[in-house]
Amino acid sequence: MKACPAIIAALPREVSALVKGWERRELSGGVVVYTNGHAVVACAGMGVARVALAVEAAMEAMPIAALISVGLAGACDPALHVGEIVRAGVVIEGSTGERFADIEFEQVLVTSDAIASVGEKSRLYVTYGAAAVDMEAAAVARLAREHGLKFKAIKAISDEADFELGDLSRFSTADGQFREAAFALHAALRPALWGKVVALGLNSGKALAALTEALRVELDWYQKRELE
Repeated sequence: MKACPAIIAALPREVSALVKGWERRELSGGVVVYTNGHAVVACAGMGVARVALAVEAAMEAMPIAALISVGLAGACDPALHVGEIVRAGVVIEGSTGERFADIEFEQVLVTSDAIASVGEKSRLYVTYGAAAVDMEAAAVARLAREHGLKFKAIKAISDEADFELGDLSRFSTADGQFREAAFALHAALRPALWGKVVALGLNSGKALAALTEALRVELDWYQKRELE
């Protein structure tokens, strides 16, 4: 079996449209793996601490040639809009400044240990020239380097530079999942949040549709290389 690309996402909903019809396996520790014979997708939750579990599961499922960090991201560049795709040429670990480069692209993606506020997104844009901010890409890049694998980061913008998400970290579980029911109840009791929650849902849907299309194109490219 030829080595294939491994897509590393935080949450299954980020890849649900992509993996329709794929074989699905639930592993211990909240890890979900999908395979279709040409690629593997692994999800283990949000944050850098969960990335190693997803990568380990992907590498056990199939021989791996590349790690691709995918998911939703917040825009730091005010010119970026919801649904636009960021392909990182440089990934920066925000807490240490460590950098990982992909000379094929130019955009800068910064990995943060928390959901970034509007103020933080602005700071990252000024400090690093960041196009966007996420919570996992640097950890995936580090593991790709350690295992001698190719690395890419493909992210879809779900919140623009001036969109304040608020403190959503309280709705994250220890295993990197998002407590959607708890968040829905929190929002339902606060009418002032209703407009923002509706916008967030619409924006996320648009971003996920764009991400799915970008990943299908990416996997088609890998599959064509297999046939050469």
